[in-house]
Amino acid sequence: MATDIKDSAHAVEASAVMGLLPARPRLLALGEPTHGEDSLLILRNELFRQLVEQEGYRTIAIESDCMAGLVVDDYVTSGKGTLDEAMEHGFSHGWGASAGNRELVRWMRDHNDGRPESERVRFAGFDGPLEITAAASPRQALTALHDHLSARVDPDLLPCTAETLDRLLGTDDRWTDPAAMMEPARSVGQSAEAGRLRLLADDLVALLDAQTPHLLAASSPQEWDRARLYGRTATGLLRYHHWMADDSPARMARLCALRDLMMARNLLAVAARGPAFVHAHNSHLQREKSSMQMWQGPVEWWSAGALVSARLGEEYAFVATALGTIRHQGVDAPPPDTVEGILYALPDDRCVIDTTRLATALGDARPVSRVSPWFGYAPFDPGHLAASDGIVFVKDLPEETA
Repeated sequence: MATDIKDSAHAVEASAVMGLLPARPRLLALGEPTHGEDSLLILRNELFRQLVEQEGYRTIAIESDCMAGLVVDDYVTSGKGTLDEAMEHGFSHGWGASAGNRELVRWMRDHNDGRPESERVRFAGFDGPLEITAAASPRQALTALHDHLSARVDPDLLPCTAETLDRLLGTDDRWTDPAAMMEPARSVGQSAEAGRLRLLADDLVALLDAQTPHLLAASSPQEWDRARLYGRTATGLLRYHHWMADDSPARMARLCALRDLMMARNLLAVAARGPAFVHAHNSHLQREKSSMQMWQGPVEWWSAGALVSARLGEEYAFVATALGTIRHQGVDAPPPDTVEGILYALPDDRCVIDTTRLATALGDARPVSRVSPWFGYAPFDPGHLAASDGIVFVKDLPEETA
């Protein structure tokens, strides 16, 4: 069996990943089992460069704020601003401080310099403007949508004025109070003002749809894409805030599902532009249901990957990343009867695994689930083997990260 398993392993190259798939997917998703490890981001960057140069991919989408990501996209496509500004303002979750992300943005800008627009690579954040403890005010997305429409359509068609939106929104700290995550009563999401804003956001998106022929003619492709993004984000945030104010037992399951729904809609919009490489946590990109243990018990929801896969079929591909050790976090060599333990016995420091051949080599053997001693690392679920198009296995992460 050891020889058969070795036959399932290939060098970590874009060509090896593509060789696992029946055709070039519109969205090729690479997951990671933990965040904040620059060595994984460097691997991601290598694969993206190869996908651009060898397979014609033109966009990378990462698990970061979709609105902030516009700052990075402007920088890499047109040189607007500086690299430091793009890193400071173009990422959420603290990802802008990552050396791996900085190198990605620098390479994208260098690649695009002097190239025609059709050959430039693009950057997208596909997460909502959401943090672990809070959600952003809908102000930025809602006012940007209103501004786009007010500059292009008859003002009599607008459902409200900018002043009305400003009055209903109030101060942004009303929306971003971190206490609301644990105390639903602190959320303004079910206030009268928020309810009115949800209706107005819906009307603004409906107007955007109703005026599509005119707006396509009156906007550049980038302006049109961004207007659609503003609409998705405004309605998604207002929906998320509404359910933050809910105190039912389903509250956290609903919030997790709504976040991944926002992710999925952003990914489908990215896919409409052409083939894209996607990078995020395995749990957001897998085809199976996601789960998490929270303070009130286990929570389950359909991930963005599951939602997108249901829509795109074979045009969506998912390759998980699995790790052997993260010693600086107390994650030592994996037990030999886990997926990670089986792959840890291979001689390569990192490899791409053909999951179909791996499953055949395992035969009736059933790997057990690995248990992580560190909450920040999620081991590969052996039950997800058949629903993954491949695995990138990294044997050992460095003792120290940049």
